[in-house]
Amino acid sequence: MEDQGAAKIRRLDHHQCLSDALEFSPFQMGDLPEEIQHLVLSLQSPKEAARTSIVSRKWREVWTRYPNLCFDGTEDGPTDEDSVKIKGAKFIETVNSVIQKHTGTRLNKFSIRCYLEKNCSDHLDRWVYFATASKSAKIIDINLGPQRKDIGPTKEVYHFPLQALDGLDGPFVQSLFLTNVSIKPRSDICGFKKLVKLHLHCAEIIGDLPELLLNCPILEDLELIACSGVAELNIPHPLDKLRHLLICNMSLKMVDFQVTGLTHFGYQGFVIPILLHGCSNLEKYFSSQGATCMCLYAGIQSDLALVLAGAWDDKANMHACKIKEADL
Repeated sequence: MEDQGAAKIRRLDHHQCLSDALEFSPFQMGDLPEEIQHLVLSLQSPKEAARTSIVSRKWREVWTRYPNLCFDGTEDGPTDEDSVKIKGAKFIETVNSVIQKHTGTRLNKFSIRCYLEKNCSDHLDRWVYFATASKSAKIIDINLGPQRKDIGPTKEVYHFPLQALDGLDGPFVQSLFLTNVSIKPRSDICGFKKLVKLHLHCAEIIGDLPELLLNCPILEDLELIACSGVAELNIPHPLDKLRHLLICNMSLKMVDFQVTGLTHFGYQGFVIPILLHGCSNLEKYFSSQGATCMCLYAGIQSDLALVLAGAWDDKANMHACKIKEADL
């Protein structure tokens, strides 16, 4: 019995020593495998990641490869001119400070959300080229719009350099979201071969949008909302991978797409001719009051169309249209 009691005491002493050791030797985040460190960072906000970097030098080095840099300066505050300028200057200082310390490697997403005017172009260029220089950023989201409804671009907007997406190592961006900027599509820009999502909101489009779409062979999701500079959306080449198409508040005269794989289509605006060739997979359609759409099926002798009619109050309260077959 005495031997058993002594053994029990020794076990208790051993556990107490382990507990004391853990208490006085705290777990070091920097001791984690590098891939686990990057996983932990990806689940944190930039502010949380910055605070975590204080733990150790090794962890601080890992933070400089934080994968998702999302800067949001749209929080509510005073709207007078001086306050807005101070807020914008502080936002610019914050972004510049972070990207100066960041290596640019392992970057997955880069997002800017703040109303910045055209005179901030130098800073914006620096940020865009920082994001694209990594050749790894899959998501780029630049939203420079003021807090208002989608009524088109402001008078003077930042020119987003599409050529920054070109790279010697091939295209890399998979999702591109641009709000309140101008773009100038060119046929020699080849940075969109891997682009899956393209959302242009309140953008000024200078040039030929079909040329841009021609360079998006695997595009699945296209949104065009309150953009200027486009009179007709006549896309002569097929967009076989396109699944979702949304067109809102555009001053268009007609829409003509070859979209054999389209499943969802939304339109808000004046009644215009809309031709969606080969969209036999269309599941949902949303439109403004009285708008009609013809979906032409290739290979059918008697041309059939889907005549779609419905109502749409706003983007947040869209109503699905009833679909019926009708002879053209």
